[in-house]
Amino acid sequence: MKVGPSGGEEDQKAKDPRQEKRDAEMSDSLEESVIYWQGEDTIPDSLKKTKDTLTEVIGLGSSFDLVFREMRFGGRKAALLCISGFANSAILDDILRRLTYLTPDNVDSDVVADFANEYIPHVQVEKGTVLSESINKVLTGMSALFIDGETTAIIMDTRMYPSRNPDEPSIERVVRGSRDGFTETLLQNVALVRRRLRDPGLKYEMHQVGRRTRTDVCVAYIDDIVDKTQVQAVTDQIKGLNIDGIPLADKQLEEAIVAKGWNPYPMVRYSERPDVVASHLMEGRVVVFVDTSPSVMILPTTFFDLCQHAEENRQTPFMGTYLRWVRFIGIFASMFLLPLWMLMVIHPELKPPMLDFIGPQKMAKIPLIAQFLIVELGVDLLRMAAVHTPTPLGSAMGLIAAILVGDIAVQTGLFVNEVVLYMAVASIGMFATPSYELGLANRIVRLVLLVAVAAFGVPGFVIGTTLLIVMLTMNRSYNSSYLWPFIPFNAKAMGEIILRPPVLSSKTRPSFNKTRDNTRMPLSDAKKK
Repeated sequence: MKVGPSGGEEDQKAKDPRQEKRDAEMSDSLEESVIYWQGEDTIPDSLKKTKDTLTEVIGLGSSFDLVFREMRFGGRKAALLCISGFANSAILDDILRRLTYLTPDNVDSDVVADFANEYIPHVQVEKGTVLSESINKVLTGMSALFIDGETTAIIMDTRMYPSRNPDEPSIERVVRGSRDGFTETLLQNVALVRRRLRDPGLKYEMHQVGRRTRTDVCVAYIDDIVDKTQVQAVTDQIKGLNIDGIPLADKQLEEAIVAKGWNPYPMVRYSERPDVVASHLMEGRVVVFVDTSPSVMILPTTFFDLCQHAEENRQTPFMGTYLRWVRFIGIFASMFLLPLWMLMVIHPELKPPMLDFIGPQKMAKIPLIAQFLIVELGVDLLRMAAVHTPTPLGSAMGLIAAILVGDIAVQTGLFVNEVVLYMAVASIGMFATPSYELGLANRIVRLVLLVAVAAFGVPGFVIGTTLLIVMLTMNRSYNSSYLWPFIPFNAKAMGEIILRPPVLSSKTRPSFNKTRDNTRMPLSDAKKK
């Protein structure tokens, strides 16, 4: 560019009008972008115009994985649009091989119907007349065949997503039981549940969330069991979302449809086991699958639901009850053990005579509350380091943590032996909590109670515990009580929480789910049992 003596521009290259139009585009969705470039959201009858629109809308020619293969079939010019990473090349080769055999005599005036109904050897074939919808299906992995002179495209489901084997989930391991777990592919996940539930009432409703990500979200339920009002509420929340995308899948969707604000407690249950999801569907729950996520959301849920594990139902009722009690004790210890011990240290008169041995035999250089806070932060750092540490180095990291934090800190007089001991017990209780989210929430409660006890003593513990119960009581998981069956109290349901009942003794479904069909077995069979 030349500049004259006065500083003004003498010669400025004219801008490309198409580039100016690109710079001016402010489309929020694919539909708006298609209309912006061609005036209407239809498939042009000109293959060249279709290619020009695709070039501007989805970056055809600039994105290497977008394939636009132009060919002739039966004397008609056509083009195949697909994404190379999602397309099953074996299926596409069979389809294209069959179409190459066509001659002009094989094709009449309705070429789209001929191709779709007679000459494309594939099961899932449909027609598309809206360009944005056809592009969206291509972006999900399908293939679209555009034919010159036709305003209808042929959409073929030739998807083959990159996926891993359905291995057992690491968080929900069991000693005996199935070893398959969900993967990041939605179609595979719904098939794993369908394999266990061959009920014709099992429904899978598909939705898409996000203007940009267009993430597939599937709402699953058993039609003749579930509360339809609940299904409608979940569906309306998903349909009403106006967000650019949910790349982090189910967690972002949960925050969008379950308005819990800054509440630390989880309002939905996550699971990666198909058998657990199938059992909850039979209880009348609603399950939400999100593509690209190996975990699914189960709702509504309760505090006591989050405390249960599949292992309890893989053992006899007696052993299952024992395991459940041990788990409840661990969860209780993770919340209240440290605050209670600190309360007895501050107020020794509260200790019964049989517990006189409780308490530090000698004091350390750091105040008790500071010791607890430091050790809490240390355990969190160790947990995060364990996640990010490569497996071969994991044992070395554990050894360093045990020596530095556990032994040397006590020997130097920084920490009291009992602080490290009780902190270890509380941490074990947290890790024994089946729900990872519930374990983290209980950890926050423990910290708050510790600070309350250190600041106010007995009133701090009593008021803190009362506020915790009130908060949990006020929580609602899709208009269902979070502390059910404790609040509101249901003696029979509470008995089934405390004691793992035999299969044949549970004749009805939990009333918490407001199911349409409340019986687990025919009434005549129930009377016989």
